[in-house]
Amino acid sequence: LLPALLVSWAACQAPPVPAAEPPWDGADVHVERRFVPERCPRAVRRGDFVRYHYLGSFPDGTRFDSSYDRGSTFNVFVGKGQLIAGMDKALVGMCVNERRFVKIPPKLAYGSEGVSGVIPPNAVLHFDVLLIDLWNSEDEVQVETYFKPEKCTRRVQVSDFVRYHYNGTFLDGTLFDSSHNRMRTYDTYVGIGWLIPGMDQGLLGMCIGEKRIITIPPFLAYGEEGDGKEIPGQASLVFDVVLLDLHNPKDGITIENQLVPESCERRTQTGDFIRYHYNGTLLDGTLFDSSYSRNRTYDTYVGKGYVIAGMDEGLLGVCTGERRRIIIPPHLGYGEEGRGKIPGSAVLVFDIHVADFHNPSDSVSITVNYKPSNCSLLSKKGDYLKYHYNASLLDGTLLVSTHSLGKTYNIVLGSGQVVIGMDMGLQDMCVGERRTVVIPPHLGYGEDGVEGEVPGSAVLVFDIELLELVSGLPEGYMFVWNGEVSPNLFEEIDQNHDGEVLLEEVS
Repeated sequence: LLPALLVSWAACQAPPVPAAEPPWDGADVHVERRFVPERCPRAVRRGDFVRYHYLGSFPDGTRFDSSYDRGSTFNVFVGKGQLIAGMDKALVGMCVNERRFVKIPPKLAYGSEGVSGVIPPNAVLHFDVLLIDLWNSEDEVQVETYFKPEKCTRRVQVSDFVRYHYNGTFLDGTLFDSSHNRMRTYDTYVGIGWLIPGMDQGLLGMCIGEKRIITIPPFLAYGEEGDGKEIPGQASLVFDVVLLDLHNPKDGITIENQLVPESCERRTQTGDFIRYHYNGTLLDGTLFDSSYSRNRTYDTYVGKGYVIAGMDEGLLGVCTGERRRIIIPPHLGYGEEGRGKIPGSAVLVFDIHVADFHNPSDSVSITVNYKPSNCSLLSKKGDYLKYHYNASLLDGTLLVSTHSLGKTYNIVLGSGQVVIGMDMGLQDMCVGERRTVVIPPHLGYGEDGVEGEVPGSAVLVFDIELLELVSGLPEGYMFVWNGEVSPNLFEEIDQNHDGEVLLEEVS
């Protein structure tokens, strides 16, 4: 008996079964909502234009009509007498993608007359309806922004040229086109009639990186005829758009200074040779090139057409060590065709860091930092010099230092033991003097530099302190070291001080 009692108790506790829907009395339209989408921003009202699919059948299941068989939706205004009264009533309140099963009595359908050969007199009609599209003649373009970047320095205006990606769907979500599938942005002018009117309106005010859903009624899209291909007549269109690029044909370059050194004795001019690092990106942040990845500066002349016009202009007036952002419109970049990873009509963004610049007409620059008060003996060609130095690039990068090596650098001035610029920079120094010598590459290590040590075309900065000076030989004399003529006498003296030095006159 216990199982029976439990079953009886459970039955008493079960929720009440809802009463069955009363049978249809046939007096009015009967609507059964078989599917209702979760999102329904708008429902059909009288006066709306709708596109829907349907199956029409009699109560015994016999089909008398189907829009599916014709391969096109049924397109009509609701509530304007273009439909049988029962369908006019049944469509009101429907959402796009909603499915309804509708029963219509004869008095709200074709009545006692029917339709010859199709609908018998006094026929009850059943319709299985799926709503595809709806709009009203008073509709405007609807814009829903679902992502906007924090920084927006510029927005789309009439006559701007834009590059954007999009997915194009109908109101029911059916995809009809996508730039993503073609892996190529859609590139066009805005507001001058190159686009359907609704898209011209929907793109206005967008920022780079912004994402919008633009819903366009058919009279602002492809109208009654459609496009003759994928888009049927009277179709509302939905575009999911992300803006990647924007410029105006009247634009010049834009310069944003990111870091300007406090000390800037000289700025680049036309004809200068410059070495700089850069990252090159598109407006949406996509990296297309970087000198850092090659671990080598980009070296070029400024203002002579060796680089794109926008970069030629953007590199003028910079200091060594300066960082700036140069934004270049396509007509001053790579134009409509683009190049390599750079698409056509792309705005370019270069973040540059100037490492070095000089002019081919430059000579050695000498700055005396300290000079002893007693300075009667000055260095000249043929003198033996011992000095300390720190060698660096113009941006401050240390190359080598005699201090860290723990020994002086020793040469005979003018004998070709150092680069020409250093020979020039060491002239007329006195012992104890400190000076800074700046040597342009054509007086230093030239275009090739020294592999692994000095970059090509590098300006060199030497901070020098002269420690010892031995005056050179009078003309017609030579040095003899331990009885032998010694062309490298000073080097030998520096290494070994126990020999006998003789100065002998020669013919």
